[in-house]
Amino acid sequence: EDSTINDQNILEHTGKFLQELLSSLGIDCDYSVDRKPPTTTTTTTTTTTAAAPPSTSETTTSPTQEEASASASTSTEPKPTPPPISTAQDSSFEKLASMFSTMLGDDQSNLKAAHIAEEQEREKRKVDECIERMTAMGFMDTNGVLTELIKSRKGDLNQVLDALNPRIGQLVEYTNFTNDNSSSDYEQMLLMKEQRHVVITGAFSTVEHMQMLIDHTANLTNSNNLITLSSSSFVLDSNPLMITIKLCDVCKEGGAKAIIAGKGNGDDDLTLTAISYVSDFYNIPILSISSRENIFSDKSLYNFIVRLVPPYLYEADAWYSIVRAMKYTKVVLVYSHDEEGRMVASRFQMLSDDSNIQIERMEEYDPVNTNFTSLIYNLTAEDRLLSRVFIVHTRVEDVDQMLNAIVHLNHLDNFVWILNERALMSNSSALFDGLLGVKLHDTFSEENLLYDAALLLSNTFIKFADKTNFWTKKPVVNCALTEPWTDGKEVYKTLLNTTLINGLTGAIELNEEGDRIESQYEIINIQNKQRKVIGNYRSNAVDKTELRLSEHDILWPGNNQRKPDGIRTRRNVSVVTIPAKPFIFTRAGDDCTGDDEVPCPRRKLNDSDIQEQYCCRGYCIDLLQKLAKNLSFAFTVHLVADNKYGALEAEGNDPVKKWNGMVGELLNYQADMIIAPLTINPERAEDIEFTKPFKYHGITILVRKNTSRSNLASFLQPFEKALWIMVLLSVHVVAVVLYLLDRFSPFGRFKLATKKNTVSHPHNDRAFEDNRSEEDALNLSRALWFTWGILLNSGIGEGTPRSFSARVLGMVWAGFAMIMVASYTANLAAFLVLDRPEASISGINDARLRNPQDNFSYATVKGSSVDMYFKRQVELSTMYRTMERRNYQTAEEAIEELKDDHLHAFIWDSPRLEYESSQDCDLVTAGELFGRSSYGIALRKQDAWINPLSHAILTFHETGLMEVFDNQWIYNSSKQCSDKSSSPATLGLDNMLGSFVYIFVYFQLKLSCIEIAFKRHKEKRDHELELGRNALLHWRKKVQKRKLQLSIQDSSDQQIPKEDSFDKDQQIKKYRSYETNFSSKINQNTDNTIPIHVKKRFTYQQGKRTEDKEDTVLPFH
Repeated sequence: EDSTINDQNILEHTGKFLQELLSSLGIDCDYSVDRKPPTTTTTTTTTTTAAAPPSTSETTTSPTQEEASASASTSTEPKPTPPPISTAQDSSFEKLASMFSTMLGDDQSNLKAAHIAEEQEREKRKVDECIERMTAMGFMDTNGVLTELIKSRKGDLNQVLDALNPRIGQLVEYTNFTNDNSSSDYEQMLLMKEQRHVVITGAFSTVEHMQMLIDHTANLTNSNNLITLSSSSFVLDSNPLMITIKLCDVCKEGGAKAIIAGKGNGDDDLTLTAISYVSDFYNIPILSISSRENIFSDKSLYNFIVRLVPPYLYEADAWYSIVRAMKYTKVVLVYSHDEEGRMVASRFQMLSDDSNIQIERMEEYDPVNTNFTSLIYNLTAEDRLLSRVFIVHTRVEDVDQMLNAIVHLNHLDNFVWILNERALMSNSSALFDGLLGVKLHDTFSEENLLYDAALLLSNTFIKFADKTNFWTKKPVVNCALTEPWTDGKEVYKTLLNTTLINGLTGAIELNEEGDRIESQYEIINIQNKQRKVIGNYRSNAVDKTELRLSEHDILWPGNNQRKPDGIRTRRNVSVVTIPAKPFIFTRAGDDCTGDDEVPCPRRKLNDSDIQEQYCCRGYCIDLLQKLAKNLSFAFTVHLVADNKYGALEAEGNDPVKKWNGMVGELLNYQADMIIAPLTINPERAEDIEFTKPFKYHGITILVRKNTSRSNLASFLQPFEKALWIMVLLSVHVVAVVLYLLDRFSPFGRFKLATKKNTVSHPHNDRAFEDNRSEEDALNLSRALWFTWGILLNSGIGEGTPRSFSARVLGMVWAGFAMIMVASYTANLAAFLVLDRPEASISGINDARLRNPQDNFSYATVKGSSVDMYFKRQVELSTMYRTMERRNYQTAEEAIEELKDDHLHAFIWDSPRLEYESSQDCDLVTAGELFGRSSYGIALRKQDAWINPLSHAILTFHETGLMEVFDNQWIYNSSKQCSDKSSSPATLGLDNMLGSFVYIFVYFQLKLSCIEIAFKRHKEKRDHELELGRNALLHWRKKVQKRKLQLSIQDSSDQQIPKEDSFDKDQQIKKYRSYETNFSSKINQNTDNTIPIHVKKRFTYQQGKRTEDKEDTVLPFH
């Protein structure tokens, strides 16, 4: 600009030279010339920053350019020539001039002229080249505005782009721009940013929020290199029609691509509805930063609304987390008869359906026609409702009436009242201490939400940077026309899929309804009429939920520090049961006078007014009495009408299956509790709830006992008949062989005979020697005695084999006998000592059960848990089909059939069958337990008694009370059945009776033989005595006859001298003494012999020769 060359011009040219040099290397830089006089102590380094003040000499031709220029960085426009500098600076200039002498030339005059011409030519080329590039990039030179801007920047493309959009391209990372084509692509990319222009329309109640949006769009424009953001806002009106008109005007002027809606001056519903009327028609997305009404989540009515603040609907999630954290299982939900109330109630119900929280009652009230005192009274007085946890969603207009009714009825102590956010944060004076509720976290301020909304829109439109067609079409909103924005739906879908990780209000992620997923609440407790924060709740899609609650800081209604139980304790419980020994014993009558008996009537199935009176006692009655005493409740017991446990079955032609039996009565509110041997199974657990088990059991099989009866030959059982025959045959064969070996061996009998013959005897002869050898040798009788003695382990005193071969055989026989006796003893123990009665089947895997046979029947109770178990098990399907045809109605009926031998096996719960086997010694359980399960007390879902009853049952188990019940009712038997499984096995008389019988028979036979022999001996002796008497009589007669003859001879021969010498009297006395002696001998002698004096030296008696004695004994013949 100045014709003279000074230090300012030199520095200016140096800066341009360095800028071009670095730009060719891909380094973006800028420079400025410090116009202050230089000093010797300061070195000036200058850079361009986004915070530098804008140039005031820039030419602006449009509002858009003016806005861009207002926020531009320091301009590189050449500055006017300063006044002449001092001579102190001449030396510096001369040095710089000498440094650039080659570039400026020696001839200063020629250099000056050449420089001016060259500078003008270069600027002209640069301007023309810049205009060409800008046109190629899509910029339009309307009315020469672009040309004037390029000329003012001397054709510098970077300065032109900076003037259009400050700091454009500063964050772009690019390298390797080594040729003109690469530099051209980069410049074209930078120039496209101005064309990617997004106008965001703001609708706010204050000017401050409008200015915030302007600042946010400017900052976001500076922080990206792809799009340009600007805003056009208006102030909301209380009139929805005026809001619509203002929105149409603003959008028409600026061409809005998105709308950010703040809090209105009036009703938020009407404000957002008016805005959405325009946006839905022209397909322009709306970002609401204040409206939380649930109605805007309905996409059938509002298609383009996105809310960065969670709707009131989400406070149901916080309620659910609070109730769950406090371990309440029953709640009562009261809500207003409007869209807000119904949506909140529906969401809370959806959450509770997937948990153990039961909504006992959902009460919808009409704000116009409802008496709030009657409403609260009816809910708290209803007998079926046990919950004392009330969640109230009410309108702000109804807060005073609702809370005054609660205080008026004094429903404070032992109650929990949770209020919705609008009611809790209202200015109502009826808020009482102890109320609980939630409110949105303070971080969700409108200022923070406004920034997050602008940032979310910026990230959304950046995704369209590479779509040229999107930027060429501007959304022209003219309320007089009906043409919508064609790309609006695509922008809305992209907006739903855009997320923020670190917004001022936290992470932002949207669901399909356009609502923010993440929500943060503060848990509020009213204390001393003040709202106190006692916890926080946070929910998002990643961490699910997070609750921080300090329960000890909560003040409960009624100024109580203790947390309420949340349930109304029912003090009179209706219990249903079923006759089932040993758990429930029944007897007809109403005189239940025993301490362990309670009345338990049964109503007739077809007539509920007529009841049959019974008295019940047993395991379950004792358990019920203990529970009632510990938990302080009263109870009434009745028997189930249809006498069934409970199964899901269809009735008649109705295809819908319903529960019958005790389960049906419980679900139909005919009973509150089931205490019976009711098995816990999956089918029942789906509809009713069980306590902790009070009795663990399994399934087993009851059969008649197979009694082992021992016969008389039971001691022969260890060996088979063939083996006994072989043993007996071996005894006799070995005896014969021993006899033969010993008789014919040269070392046996013959050697013994030789030794015996050497013995001297005064009357030795050959016959006597043979008899002595025969006696000492092993004859057949002694051989048999030897073999039997060894076999029976008896002592052998004489008659042993003499020869070596016979003795070897005897040793072999002794080994054989030892093996046989040991084997017999072991088998006898197995057959007699270890023999116990066994069941007819071995268990559930017995072949007669798995493969059903016609001669073996088994069954269970129809519709019972055992029946369901076989139905579920695929591997037991064959057994189930077999049993299904003959299952019984009751267990008692099946057991009677088993006792009568009409049923071979009854499959049922082990406690009942163990009780039956202990009562009847002819019954026994077979096999091991299978299908293990347990008995529990059944109640309806989420009943308040579940936890107290479970806790009491666990206490009974720990203290051993349940074991006492087991011994008292199940294992206690009045019959003393022999328990051979647990007692040592011993032999009885029936086991060894056969051996005693054989001994008795042997003695009988022996006595009979003795009696016969004695009789024969006596008859023979009597006969011999008779002969002796007859002979004696005959001899006596002869003696008398001789006497007579002698007397006659004496009388006739007295003269004969020879006869005179005969002494008759002496002869008679001698004969009489002989007679007397002879008679006494006969009477005293037992050998039927008469002592007679003989003259022989040797006599023979019974074939044996004996020596003669004084009175030789001879047989009397």
